[in-house]
Amino acid sequence: MPDSIAFDAILAASAAAGESTRLRLLALVAEAELTVSELVTILGQSQPRVSRHLKLLVEAGLVERHREGSWVFFRIAQTGPVAAFGRDLVARLAPCDAHLSADRARLDEVRQGRAAQAARYFAAQAANWDKVRALHIPEERVEAAIREAIGTDPIQTLLDLGTGTGRMLELLGPLATRAAGIDQSPQMLSVARDRIERAGLRNVQLRQGDIYAAPVEPDGYDLVIMHQVLHYLDDPLRAVREAARALRPGGRLLIVDFAPHEEETLRSAHAHRRLGFAAAEIAGFMTAAGLDLIAKNDLTPGRGEANQLTVSLWLGRDQRVIADPLPITTREFA
Repeated sequence: MPDSIAFDAILAASAAAGESTRLRLLALVAEAELTVSELVTILGQSQPRVSRHLKLLVEAGLVERHREGSWVFFRIAQTGPVAAFGRDLVARLAPCDAHLSADRARLDEVRQGRAAQAARYFAAQAANWDKVRALHIPEERVEAAIREAIGTDPIQTLLDLGTGTGRMLELLGPLATRAAGIDQSPQMLSVARDRIERAGLRNVQLRQGDIYAAPVEPDGYDLVIMHQVLHYLDDPLRAVREAARALRPGGRLLIVDFAPHEEETLRSAHAHRRLGFAAAEIAGFMTAAGLDLIAKNDLTPGRGEANQLTVSLWLGRDQRVIADPLPITTREFA
């Protein structure tokens, strides 16, 4: 039986959603985490008008907002008394509606523009990607913390989403019976293939693919890692859910990313969409994806590292109970 909702809360939520522009906004932020300027572009309305409608949706508990540096992001509410009501309302909208279809088409244009910008950046940076990573605390410290987080027990199946130059596969591949790496950028994968070949890792496969629809079998991996990936994405929750889809019952997801910071230049110079993630936000992502957050570690700058960024590690575990060990198969990609 659905949870009951207070009369006043339902009334406020219904009033907030009961207007054309606000209902369209609710449908859009259910699709992706978006900024005001992106919503203005999609709807073709003024910034003050869109901001006013968003304020009403936030006050009613249907939409969540969070500020990050000079940007403010909006998404459909994940928690709160009327969060499920809002998601159910959007789910019941006819997808063929003319207004919603047009909005989704413009949303796709916004996404394609962002993807093209990111692709240009990754293509240009592929050869010196490991130097770009020097923006944060030393990689040696991060990699040592990753090894400590996952332990030394053998891993049957490993998946690296957003593998980039393949460093995580080079580091962790020797622990796995089989491993897979997925990345959208052909240039990055070219660097990764060279790295994997030089390391002599015959148990690793690399494939080009979308992190939101990874070409891998569901319920197939003991360990999934997302290393410095989420801050590039327009919908990190969706990516975490996709990572969880790939986990076998009891499997683990390791997320490595920046803690919150204010280095706005990373957006313009390095295609970062998010300026790090707070602990509560990643914990919320994991809960929404059916994972328990079982460990967290913040790697803060030490002596001589004052201008470098803090890196955080979050380890989650799939909540499902393991009934029997899954057999190791040779099938890698769906």
